[in-house]
Amino acid sequence: MKRSKAWDAVFLGPSLLALTLVVILPFFQGIIYSLTNWNGVRTDVTFVGFANYREMFQSVDFLYSFLITLLYTAINVVLVNVVAFLLALLVTSQVKGRNLYRAAFFVPNLIGGIVLGYTWQFMFNVFFTSVTAQLGLGATSMITSRDTVILGMSIVNTWQYAGYIMLIFVAGIQSTPVEVMEAATVDGAGYFRRVTRVLIPMIANAFTVSLFLTIVNSFKMFDLNVALTNGGPSARFMGQVVNSSQLLTLTIYNKSITTKELAKGQAMSVVLFIVLVVFSLIQVTLGKRREVEA
Repeated sequence: MKRSKAWDAVFLGPSLLALTLVVILPFFQGIIYSLTNWNGVRTDVTFVGFANYREMFQSVDFLYSFLITLLYTAINVVLVNVVAFLLALLVTSQVKGRNLYRAAFFVPNLIGGIVLGYTWQFMFNVFFTSVTAQLGLGATSMITSRDTVILGMSIVNTWQYAGYIMLIFVAGIQSTPVEVMEAATVDGAGYFRRVTRVLIPMIANAFTVSLFLTIVNSFKMFDLNVALTNGGPSARFMGQVVNSSQLLTLTIYNKSITTKELAKGQAMSVVLFIVLVVFSLIQVTLGKRREVEA
């Protein structure tokens, strides 16, 4: 039956309208607001050009939060994907109860970031410190030390997010022809060589997707940051006191909501969007190139 463009428009119309009203228009409106002195309330808005952007790049708080967001993202990309791939290998093996393991590893992803943050805050500050104190290793919590707080946040995020990324690797592994792995076994390749030389190149598309999702999730992290550390503890950077775990999204929130400087917060949001697009395009381009080479 011949498709009708009119019916296509009827079915797509509501979705396109919602996308326009909720995403596209607010995005361009936000860019305009970032060039003003708008505070969310005042009506006498003045155009200030790129003054908000100049002030932002001169702000020590913004520069520090940007750097630690890059560090947090780098740690997450490694931890989440390594753990997720190992879990995928486990649940696709012949181990007993693998379906139960698959469900159990995914369950943490269903827990909200706020609940997760407060739960792990108790784990770090009470449970783990009690255990380490009993073992004579000291009683310092990872999230109260500026040297380990980013790693602590990454561990919690990995515990929550690895199960989700695991499913992507599971789908890739299950789509791999069994004959190829059997042929590698017949040729005398051990398990490690089969995984590194045969399996990983064949599921390169799964790595492209998982890396993209991990990068985006890390840059956008907010709820876990608020509930687990709320930006603390304090540290010194470029001669000023800063919050050692305040990621970029929390900095944007504090600038927009706490200090009521929404135009400056919107300028930070625009920069975050640009950085996220650049990193995502680079990662996807390199990933697609690797898929072709594989």
